[in-house]
Amino acid sequence: MPHLNSHVSKERPDQRQKMLETPIPVLVGGLAVPTIISMLVTSIYNMADTYFVSQINTSASGAVGVVFSIMSIIQAVGFTVGMGSGSIASRLLGQGNKKEADTYASSAVLTALVLGLTLAAVGLLNLRELIWLLGSTSTIYPYALDYAQYILLGAPVMILSFTLNNLLRWQGKANLSVMGLATGGILNMILDPIFIFVFGMGIGGAGAATLLSQCVSLTILSSFFAFKRSDLRVSPACVARTPRVYLAILKQGMPSFFRQGVLSLSTMAVNYNARIYGDAAVASLAIVTKVFMVVNSIIIGFGQGFQPVLGYNYGAGRMDRMKEALTFSIKTCTAILTAAAILGLLFTTPIITFFRDDPLVIEIGVRALRFQCFTLPLGAIAVFSNMFFQSLGKSWRATILAVCRQGLCIPLVFLLSHLFDLSGLVATQATCDLLSFLISSIIFLQYFRGEYAAECAQSQSH
Repeated sequence: MPHLNSHVSKERPDQRQKMLETPIPVLVGGLAVPTIISMLVTSIYNMADTYFVSQINTSASGAVGVVFSIMSIIQAVGFTVGMGSGSIASRLLGQGNKKEADTYASSAVLTALVLGLTLAAVGLLNLRELIWLLGSTSTIYPYALDYAQYILLGAPVMILSFTLNNLLRWQGKANLSVMGLATGGILNMILDPIFIFVFGMGIGGAGAATLLSQCVSLTILSSFFAFKRSDLRVSPACVARTPRVYLAILKQGMPSFFRQGVLSLSTMAVNYNARIYGDAAVASLAIVTKVFMVVNSIIIGFGQGFQPVLGYNYGAGRMDRMKEALTFSIKTCTAILTAAAILGLLFTTPIITFFRDDPLVIEIGVRALRFQCFTLPLGAIAVFSNMFFQSLGKSWRATILAVCRQGLCIPLVFLLSHLFDLSGLVATQATCDLLSFLISSIIFLQYFRGEYAAECAQSQSH
């Protein structure tokens, strides 16, 4: 945990006042809308990849599911650096310590660049072995190989984009962060059919479109720091020379790493078990995953809007506003998820058919989609518990919750597939969601019944 020393703030007074005094529903809602748009656009262009690639054939559709694990690893690294540095910077800004916040922001960018280049090099040098490890079948393999090489080439760009996006978002400038990601997302949707069909690049065209779009996003996000639209300064002069800063960033971002990293491992486990039933099973589960990514992006976007509110107010000792933000967010998002579950149950078959008109893909996809709809309303507790503790700097608790949500999937998918065959496979994610809800609820209750009261008393004494 970094030292949150009090310094005279050089941050514009109106921004800090806004974060500490604006009514919670207005503040969280105002910050959440841009981040929801950003997450939705990102999810929709991921779904657009799935849609256009699925028009090639079922094996190509399955390749998207296989390469999704690589995307999850890249996101894991990007969110680790971005969320870790952003969480710390937000609390430092809440305390008025802008100078140290700049140090964390600048050091995060350097860390993102180094990790991105390392990940790209390691992945490309071992790409053929990696594709098999991710659960590819022999027919999916050539499509996954073609798609993955572009995704890995873009790893440094994506990780830098995720980092800058989070640095903007955590200081309450969600409107700027959405401009960068949304522009890239929209461009990707436009380029996908052009590269895939017009240029005849096949599934590689989807990867190339993603790479080019991410470069545009990074350029836009970088410009906000270059032209001083950000309250945080990113400069070589501010980069830390001591390991303490880098270790703090990684520690605070560890929940994000485990959340996304374990997602990658669980996807590999699902693909490994699904390939027993052929390309149709891999493709159908990939489609269901992308559909729920759109729904979950709303909740995650909402959470990303409420995290800087938590960071600022926790840093300033405003425990009442922190709790109000959490309660408001959970109630709102539970209502959203309930509505989405009802729509999903009503239109299950048309949703799957939209992507791939293959009878076997539809049969398996419909079963998986229905299972997940039944537990979907429980997701708000699981998502916000993890984000809540990460925002407060309680990284180990947040990490445990992050691992629980997707980590449970790894043993369960093997167990349920062994016991119930295909039915167990399609029910795995719903089972994980139920268990994650129960664990998150218990940890929340323990915190608010004990630790919260002590922290309230401590903040009042200051």
